[in-house]
Amino acid sequence: MLLAARNVLKACLLFGLFVAGLTALGWWLGGFGLASVFFVVALLMAATLHWYGPRIVLASLGARELLLAEAPALHTTVERLATRAGVPRPRLFLLEDGHPRAFAVGRGTSAAGIALSQGLLGMAPPAELEGVLGHHLARIRHRDVVVETPVIVLAGWLVEASRIGGWLERTLLFVLAPVAAGLVHALLSPRRIFAADGAAAQICDSPHALADALIRLEQAMELVSFQASAVTEPLYTVNPFEPEGLAAMFSTHPVIGERVQRLRALDPDWREKLRAA
Repeated sequence: MLLAARNVLKACLLFGLFVAGLTALGWWLGGFGLASVFFVVALLMAATLHWYGPRIVLASLGARELLLAEAPALHTTVERLATRAGVPRPRLFLLEDGHPRAFAVGRGTSAAGIALSQGLLGMAPPAELEGVLGHHLARIRHRDVVVETPVIVLAGWLVEASRIGGWLERTLLFVLAPVAAGLVHALLSPRRIFAADGAAAQICDSPHALADALIRLEQAMELVSFQASAVTEPLYTVNPFEPEGLAAMFSTHPVIGERVQRLRALDPDWREKLRAA
């Protein structure tokens, strides 16, 4: 509950600063009259960001809704895990490419979705897939998605704004990209990933499904090429980008080895159990 409350507070702070910042810009440019206009526009933009943010992210990454008839077993698995996590069953979306990855978006626990790639569905064994689903259900339960979704959209807007600069594009990107990255790091801590990993271990009754999935995803990233906006890095189960250039600025994930080590530590006798089996 504390994590959820903290994330809701962060989201409120984000929207408040967004509205206040645009209003202040209007005051600076044209006094009270223009500030009033900017205030109304900022409120409308904030409402759009909150309400349509998940759709914007899903559309930008090419996700489509995965219907129940297409994957009934997967929907059943998600419903079972969602019940264990104590959240409503999220909608499922499909990324039609071979790179194994997953992410969650939403406005809250009752308006959330999980996107899975065809690569992940084709590669991960059932237990590891449940570990990945448990991780993202935990992020929904903790309301991480309430902060992550609007932050990603705002940061994306800032980075894309540099493209209108023509010959000034490089200069604008040099200025706006660090601002966007600073916004991401100010609101999205790596600790949220550790918290979701721990909760996923409880949801799945074992830490090893997710630990094995993390190892598999790390190995698969070296084999399958991937292209997307680096701003979306905080959404994924693991960081799918090479840690260089713009992608390095938006990296919020802890090292996979440390995540696996923490998960294994939740069951310190796992090696003995493996030998006995």
